[in-house]
Amino acid sequence: MGKRDGRRGRGAGGSRSRRFVRALPALMICAGVAFDLVTPTEVTAVPLFAAAPLIAAPFFSLAGTVRVGVAAVLVVFALRLSGGAVYGVVSITDLLTLVTVAALSLVINLVVRRGNEQLASARVIAETAMRAVLPKPEDRIGGLLVAARYEAAQADEFVGGDLFAVADTPYGVRLVVGDVRGKGLDAVAAVAVVIGAFREAAEQEMSLEGVAQRLERALAREGSRRGGLDSMEGFVTAVLAEIPAGSDTLRVINRGHPEPLVLHPDGALDVLAPTAPALPLGMGLGAWPDRSDEWTLPAGAMLLAFTDGLSEARNMTGVFYDPAARLRGRLFPGPEELLSALTDDVRLHTGGRSTDDLALLAVARPARGQQERRTTVKIVRRDSE
Repeated sequence: MGKRDGRRGRGAGGSRSRRFVRALPALMICAGVAFDLVTPTEVTAVPLFAAAPLIAAPFFSLAGTVRVGVAAVLVVFALRLSGGAVYGVVSITDLLTLVTVAALSLVINLVVRRGNEQLASARVIAETAMRAVLPKPEDRIGGLLVAARYEAAQADEFVGGDLFAVADTPYGVRLVVGDVRGKGLDAVAAVAVVIGAFREAAEQEMSLEGVAQRLERALAREGSRRGGLDSMEGFVTAVLAEIPAGSDTLRVINRGHPEPLVLHPDGALDVLAPTAPALPLGMGLGAWPDRSDEWTLPAGAMLLAFTDGLSEARNMTGVFYDPAARLRGRLFPGPEELLSALTDDVRLHTGGRSTDDLALLAVARPARGQQERRTTVKIVRRDSE
């Protein structure tokens, strides 16, 4: 099933659920009426009527909850009146019980609405903080086309530990993609440290190795300042890359991060595996002799760097998503189209059940006079999978 069909299915299911919830209080009242009419007088259907405003409280507006509560009380009063027992002890007790439950439903509604408002405010604050720490890069930097994407594992969740940054420096375009151990505000603080150190070091350090060492020192200072567990176990996996101006040279340093890819204009694909494995940044196990590997990024090619939210995404049977296998042989007009197709495809692979945040960064070297390539996307799930 394609992306559009999958979204339509999820949207239709959500719409049906909302309609059912909206109709449920009325159904409970109708069920109470039917139960009251077919049972003896001494058997009460008040629990069904009381359930109606309680169900409405967390999902309806305050006015809607009031209407449901009033309707339940009036229906019970009408039933008792038609039975000629409205002034009986049982009837009065039932009505008082129902009025009390309706009033309690209003309190629940107010509490839920206030909680939702506070949660919405917290989400706005979290999103603002994340956007300030991790701004989206410009579409064109240093003559290169750039696209970035951040996909949270949970809907409406903005605070995470994945990071990316691109800078146009005297030494060419430099970029970093990383993944901080942990979640929440501590992870955001570490992201801020890495991004801040990278922006400064990218402008000042003559070599990519120097940039990596500056990040290492910045994390060591942060760990020492915090002390405790963070200084012992905190680390960041990262890929740093450098693309000198006017050159097809691509330098990469990989510190324990998933291997980036180069997509060529003919559909070929290179996996940029490091010549020597390296530990993540900030592990505090002594100085690490960084050494960059050199590759080529010819005109028309794209560099794709990502976090393990992509490479460790699993389908229903536990099979990991393989970006190299999925992208090999595919053509994309530009980095934005690449990231759109990739996020759609991994969503199909996982069935929308992501368990980790996902950060993607694509950088393309446009070819002079290059015609717009035909797109072989969208990538869709193969029949054999």
